[in-house]
Amino acid sequence: MKKKIVRIKDIAERAETSKGTVDRVLHNRGRVAEDVRERVLKIIKEMNYEPNFLAQSLKTQRTYSFIALVPDPKTDPYWESPEHGIAKAEKDLRQYGISITRFIFDPHDVDSFIEKAKDATREHPDGLLIAPLFYKEVLPFFKEWEALKIPYVLFNTQISNVNPLCYIGQDSYQSGFLAAKILSFGLPDPCSMLVLHIDEDLPNSAHLITKEEGFKDYFIRKNLTDKYKVLEAELNFSEGDSFDHNLDQLLAGEKQLRAIYVTNSKAFAIAQYLEKNKLSHIKLVGYDLIPQNLHYLNLGFVDFLINQNPLGQGYWGIYQLANHLVFKKEIPPIKFLPLDIITQENLEYYLDPEQ
Repeated sequence: MKKKIVRIKDIAERAETSKGTVDRVLHNRGRVAEDVRERVLKIIKEMNYEPNFLAQSLKTQRTYSFIALVPDPKTDPYWESPEHGIAKAEKDLRQYGISITRFIFDPHDVDSFIEKAKDATREHPDGLLIAPLFYKEVLPFFKEWEALKIPYVLFNTQISNVNPLCYIGQDSYQSGFLAAKILSFGLPDPCSMLVLHIDEDLPNSAHLITKEEGFKDYFIRKNLTDKYKVLEAELNFSEGDSFDHNLDQLLAGEKQLRAIYVTNSKAFAIAQYLEKNKLSHIKLVGYDLIPQNLHYLNLGFVDFLINQNPLGQGYWGIYQLANHLVFKKEIPPIKFLPLDIITQENLEYYLDPEQ
């Protein structure tokens, strides 16, 4: 059966009040007697009223300007997927008068981030979506945006003790905890494992530190510290030829190393090393369905990938701003996305570009 569209007029007639009173109840503004308010709210629920936001936006001709302060996908292919999500949300929401401007920064250059964050602030947008990769440098901007009453949504990196409209992404601690659990299956004991941060400014990367904490805590909480030794290290692509040399030293110093956990999307760099050196005894877990990682997952040098759903992070990040500003919905402060474990066997189900 065709669903009947419920109008404010219909609610007012049933509640025996005016359309203006219903409008005040709907938008929680102005004075309304409590018994009338309760009666109107009950009828709204009974009639399953849904606001026609498209009609409202056409009537008021209100436009909304959002800014996405995001890393450059040309520098790191991981950021292509959030951009696809942002573009998809932009297409879906254009009819409501929403436009999105990108301010793109180099994820390896803090000065680039500061410059683009200043540019974004000067625009005074209606809402802002940001991947806050540089912890220390972004904190003053949070205070400035709050003073300017610019709602902002964080994605990819969760930061405590700040007041975003919402955080979209994974629970970093649980993500590291999960990585430890899946790596430990089938390993001999005793043996050692390596938590590896690749091409990151670790002291300024709160989410990676939290992942490492989750990883280590798994073995503490499961009373496995006497069986598994957990090491940590940092490597950088800027080291050039010494990248492999440093890996050589790590492996030479730990003859019992049987597993490596890469905390970002660079697992392919370790998989390439394992392939080149014909090392099949080391299990490898990393993040994200970028082409290089998928290549080595299919070859068997990456055992598992944890999908962070970067497309969904970009998409839902924009949608939370729209839900708050346009659709006047209550926004939960955190929207954790699922921790999906990707293997050769289930990979094809995660390659839908609309996910």
